[in-house]
Amino acid sequence: MPNRTTHGEPLLPDPVRRLAAWCVVLLLVAGVAGVGIWLCAQLKTAVTPVLLALLGTALLGPLHRRLVRMGVQRSVAAGLTCLALVAVVGGAGYIVVSALIETGDEILASLKDAARKLSDHFGTAGTSIDDIASNARELLSRFGSTATTGVLAGVSVVAEMTGIAVLALFLTFFFLRDADRVTGALHALAPGGSGPRLEAMGRRAFAAAEGFMRGTTIIALIDAVLITIGLLILGVPGAAGLGALVFVGAYIPYLGAFLSGAVAVLVALADGGLSRALWTLGVVVAVQMIEGHVLQPVVQSRTVRMHPATVMITISAGAGVAGILGMLLAVPLTAAATGVFLELREEYGRTPPEAGAPETGAPGPGAPGPGTGAGTGEGGGGQDGPGGGTRGTGGSTGPAEGTGPAGPPDPGPGAPGT
Repeated sequence: MPNRTTHGEPLLPDPVRRLAAWCVVLLLVAGVAGVGIWLCAQLKTAVTPVLLALLGTALLGPLHRRLVRMGVQRSVAAGLTCLALVAVVGGAGYIVVSALIETGDEILASLKDAARKLSDHFGTAGTSIDDIASNARELLSRFGSTATTGVLAGVSVVAEMTGIAVLALFLTFFFLRDADRVTGALHALAPGGSGPRLEAMGRRAFAAAEGFMRGTTIIALIDAVLITIGLLILGVPGAAGLGALVFVGAYIPYLGAFLSGAVAVLVALADGGLSRALWTLGVVVAVQMIEGHVLQPVVQSRTVRMHPATVMITISAGAGVAGILGMLLAVPLTAAATGVFLELREEYGRTPPEAGAPETGAPGPGAPGPGTGAGTGEGGGGQDGPGGGTRGTGGSTGPAEGTGPAGPPDPGPGAPGT
């Protein structure tokens, strides 16, 4: 199909043709991304441990490198780092579970009492706690088989998640141990001379993910400590477990802090009434303000910083694709993709020098170099005539400016030139 008229003019204006080209590029990129996401969803049992291991490597990389610099063998350093990860995750899980077990009865009793007070206050008829309990028992007996099937499905999900976690742990060990071989393998597999470019993109993406994970961990630890102290001062039951929940929820930006803070407020409402719940809400809001105005700018100032709207859209997309796991992985993967985009923009955004243009800082032909000046000096006569100035170095090779006609020989030292 010809794209020009009979007079040689284009059928479409240049802006329209540019817009069409960009639309085609965006459609191709969206198609490739959609196929990639579909494949990852189909192979989630294999893809999820790899992604978790990459995030674990980004989080534990500084500790592993420090151990290697101290003289520890790479395999031993990787093993110690993975043991530290297991200790931290296991310790947080143990604190949460033990706190729920110890204070679970108290929290449930407080919630039951709060529900009864609300029922009495609003005068709801026929919805007492005893009626709710009897109805729950009736529903359980009626749908017992469905509940059993759900329990079995839940056990299957727990077993699958356990297998994924164990595989991710082993992959993290191998990624940490063999990190020094990645560059050589990348250069060997890269086609043509694209090895350095791929290496730069990979380093940029990994640095972005590593910075995000490190900054998020520091912020999560500070938030958990501050909220735990506040809950202990207010006398909220299960303060340690709620603090651990805040630490885990901080890896889901914005949404995790909201959910963990809501749980803390509900527990305070059930235990101490409205006044304690309001004080707990004040503690949570104060900690979030400290995080947003102090911790985020200071801790993550050197990492990839994304707009809050971008983060929320990314979390929503991750939740739609992979649920809670997608919410955990969405933001760091987006940070890595942002790092790759910035590297490509820096690589292809450089304007090449025009043909025949002189390099920056180099004098052009015929241009006077530094130190050139007109011949206005007095004193001993120059070689080009009386009063002739010296030629500038690095400039033109022609006669110096201000040179006069040849005169008589130099009459002596100190005589002024003509």
